Amino acid sequence: MTQLMNHEEFEAALRRIGATRYHSLHPFHKRLHGGQCTMVQVKAWALNRYYYQSSIPIKDAVVLSRFRDRKIRLEWRHRIEDHDGNIDTEGGIERWLKLTDGLGFDRSYVESCQGILPATRFAVDAYVHFVGEKTPLEAIASSLTELFAPGLHEQRISGMLEHYDFINPSVMTYFQRRLEQAPRDASFALSYVKEHAQTPKEQKSVMDALTFKCDVLWAQLDALYSAYVEPGRIPPGAWTPDA
Repeated sequence: MTQLMNHEEFEAALRRIGATRYHSLHPFHKRLHGGQCTMVQVKAWALNRYYYQSSIPIKDAVVLSRFRDRKIRLEWRHRIEDHDGNIDTEGGIERWLKLTDGLGFDRSYVESCQGILPATRFAVDAYVHFVGEKTPLEAIASSLTELFAPGLHEQRISGMLEHYDFINPSVMTYFQRRLEQAPRDASFALSYVKEHAQTPKEQKSVMDALTFKCDVLWAQLDALYSAYVEPGRIPPGAWTPDA
C-alpha cells in the first residue's frame, strides 16, 4: 500500500476481509448451522469454544492496559464486564456455561480446559499475546471481526434451534445477547481505526490485524474438523465421547 485510503475506501477494504476470510465460511460452521453435526461434534465445538470465550476478558484487560487515555479505558472496560459479568449480573462466560451444561458436560471439567484441542489453546493464546505485543492500534483492530458476528449469531440461533432437538432457547442466550453487544463494540473499534490509522502503513497494519484475527478463528475450526469430523484424529488428552 502506497496511498492513503479515505474512510469509505478503508472500511470497504476491511469488510472485504470479512467477506472472504471470516469463519462463517468454514465448512464446520456450515455443518453446525445446517444440522449436519452429530451431538458429539456440537459438544466438542462448545467445549473448545469455551477456552476462547473465557480468554476474551483476559485479552480485553491486556488491550485496556495499553492505553493511557482514560476515555478509551472507560469505553473498553465494559467488554470485560460483558463476558465476566459483575458481582450481581450474569456475563457471557456464564451464558456459555449454560450451553455446555445443557449439552451434558460437567461444569468443572469445562472450566478446567483440560479437554480442549492443542490447536485451540495455541490459537487463542496467540491472540492474547498479539494484543500485548503489537501496537495499540493493531490491538483494537484485531477486534473488528465483531463487524461480522451478528449475521453469524443469527444463523447459529435459527439453525441450531431448527435442527437439533437437544438445543433449546435457554442455552442459546449467549448468542442472543451478543446480537446487541457486538454491533456496539464494532462501531467503536471501526471509528477508532478510521481516525487513528493515518498513514498507508498504519492502514495496512489494521488490515493485517483483522486478517490475523480471522486466522485465529479459522484455525480453531480447522482443529475441530480434523479431530471430530475426520475419524481417528482426536489428539491425546483431548475430550473423547467415551471419556
